Amino acid sequence: MSKAVTISLDAMGGDHGSDVVVAAALEYLRRDKETSLILVGPQEELQAKIGDQDFNDRLRVHHATQRVEMDELPSKALRNKKDSSMRVAIDLVKEGVADACVSAGNTGALMATSRFVLKMLPNVDRPAIITALPSIEGETFMLDLGANVDCTASHLFQFAVMGSELVSAVADLHTPRIGLLNIGQEEIKGNEQVKEAHDLLAGSSLNYIGYVEGDDIYKGGTDVIVSDGFVGNVALKSSEGVAKMISHFMKDAFKKNILTKLTGLIALPVLRRFRKRIDPRRYNGASLLGLRGIVIKSHGGADKLAFANAIDIARKEAINDVPSRIAEQVKAHLETRESA
Repeated sequence: MSKAVTISLDAMGGDHGSDVVVAAALEYLRRDKETSLILVGPQEELQAKIGDQDFNDRLRVHHATQRVEMDELPSKALRNKKDSSMRVAIDLVKEGVADACVSAGNTGALMATSRFVLKMLPNVDRPAIITALPSIEGETFMLDLGANVDCTASHLFQFAVMGSELVSAVADLHTPRIGLLNIGQEEIKGNEQVKEAHDLLAGSSLNYIGYVEGDDIYKGGTDVIVSDGFVGNVALKSSEGVAKMISHFMKDAFKKNILTKLTGLIALPVLRRFRKRIDPRRYNGASLLGLRGIVIKSHGGADKLAFANAIDIARKEAINDVPSRIAEQVKAHLETRESA
């Protein structure tokens, strides 16, 4: 689908700040001829890094004087940083100047500011963080990944509706398979919130396939996995830790002696393909669902390739008008439940 999209970028967020954001923006504009980007941050600093590169008004700078630090309290950032690059980038979405916003900044501050500025969609109680993870079949989307520690069954049901609609829009899956993360697949297992959510999902028109366990995240067979933010975040961080451990052990094994070094050299093409397949940079970009606007959270340590991927996710969501689609589906499912 072809559509001109404008995306605001928090140029000062993340561990590397404007160095990565500007480089990613320039690279993205070279390969995408229809997207326009707005770099938000100090005018002189950003303009100096852009230099004399010209993209026919598809790249411009919007001045902002403040920056939200990575360890700053969300409440202080919301109260005291009204001219931060993060806040201004989100304001541009609210004002309709930008179709979406991308930031690698402080997650808590981004969530709090986005919710305050953009507000929640009708009939949605809480926002949720969703991202794609690699699986044997391709990728699996999972939410919530940390926005909500305590969730009711109704919240989990809303997450399922939002996740289903997002995946349907951006992954071109008409009826995504939805699983509810649990400690087992038997119906007697799980806490009361999960059991109640299971009943709500089973009685809905969603393509609900039942309970799934932690290993199903990467086995494939499920397109959207739903959990509360506490469990989801622990699962995500545990997976990242396992990936780092495997990478460390593999490097250590191939460096052990001359024979293993030669074996590693022979296996290099396979190892490169494997690394590319599970490269976390290809999956960078988590969506803050449930808001009246599109906000994408990039990993704080993202490099140019990873941040560009987050921009691409923002573009896809803007093209497909994901917030409107979510609002329609949440309303439809609520009306169905009330009439049942």
